[in-house]
Amino acid sequence: MAKRRERRVPPSSDRREDGVESSKSTIRRGGDSAPSSQINIVLFLIVVIAPAVAVLVYRTKYAPVTSRILSAYVHQQGLVKADVNYQEILTENSKVSTNMNNKGYDIAKSFNSKFTHLSPVWYDLRSQGANLVLEGRHNADVGWISELRMKGNAWVLPRVVLEAFPKEFLRKKKQRDKAIDMIITECKEMDYDGIVLESWSRWAAYGILHDPDMRNMALQFIKQLGQALHSVSLERNNGKQGLQLIYVIGPPRSEMLEEHDFGPADLRSLSDYVDGFSLMTYDFSGPQNPGPNAPLKWIHSTLQILLGDTGKTHQNLAHKILLGINFYGNDFALSRGGGGGAITGRDYLSLLDKQKPVLQWEKDSGEHLFFYSDDHHQVKHAVFYPSLMSIFLRLEEAHSWGVGISIWEIGQGLDYFFDLL
Repeated sequence: MAKRRERRVPPSSDRREDGVESSKSTIRRGGDSAPSSQINIVLFLIVVIAPAVAVLVYRTKYAPVTSRILSAYVHQQGLVKADVNYQEILTENSKVSTNMNNKGYDIAKSFNSKFTHLSPVWYDLRSQGANLVLEGRHNADVGWISELRMKGNAWVLPRVVLEAFPKEFLRKKKQRDKAIDMIITECKEMDYDGIVLESWSRWAAYGILHDPDMRNMALQFIKQLGQALHSVSLERNNGKQGLQLIYVIGPPRSEMLEEHDFGPADLRSLSDYVDGFSLMTYDFSGPQNPGPNAPLKWIHSTLQILLGDTGKTHQNLAHKILLGINFYGNDFALSRGGGGGAITGRDYLSLLDKQKPVLQWEKDSGEHLFFYSDDHHQVKHAVFYPSLMSIFLRLEEAHSWGVGISIWEIGQGLDYFFDLL
């Protein structure tokens, strides 16, 4: 079973965490009305047995939409459709890697030319007594990075999860300065191109964002980190550039923002210091409230909250939003207490082969699902897993807003998904 993306929402959150209802990692740089539509893609990769790894990927240039449709194999074969059957999926994905631990790494190398940034999830910045420690260098695969750079120009930005006790960390300038110094030193010594930082969800879980002063300190730290990273000059194929900062944010739950929500004002405040915002628009449903992974209407409303409808502000900020797209699915139990969890592409193909289900298209959410009954316990299950059609619609939604995408995670999807990118 796949490792599901942990949302880390605060305990007081009133979001649906989990009955089947209809609305519920790669980075591409977003574009405007230019002939070559630009979109950012963030891909995330997780190693199931080895330490978790995510791969964040940017893709900066797209051919026009019509050209992509005509050139993609999956479009030429008429595979991007609502009326799909299980046999078509099995036929097109007959060769599946048995080494799932390395699949994400292998995909990153195979599809390197599609992306501009890759982000393995290797690091945690933790409190250790009165000190800070940056853990994760033992996860780093220098050989993999070297292969990536020989095959393409993708930047490598490892993900750093900020686990340090927030009150002490944010209040003490020495700790903040130490954290920034450790991150920059690691980037220099390991020849990274920057980092992807995850901290907002942790701060929300600790409840510190309800305090205006602490919230301001949190924003100031991100600005300080961004300034410090940008000030470091790197020599790359296209000349000199600074280290980059991608920041992970959760979707606001409604237009009535709460203190712990990352809202449009925060987006504007940090936009000059952050190169991209990885927006976690997935995990809308859960075992206690089964349903779609990321309903299109919810995605649209989330972007509307953050960006508004139209105007110069929208245009200036949209290209920095990286819309989250899940490449994993969920297998929910609908009786006997519920339960269930995330599944990978390999799990999904095994279920299709065994159950031979009738796939249903849920128009409201823009997702495929099917039902089956467990052989041993006669428990009914609902399975939601991405399809070519669901991914295509989300890519078009991203394009319509001029935002990028972030995929969690590339090792858990089906290989032909990448034909759409």
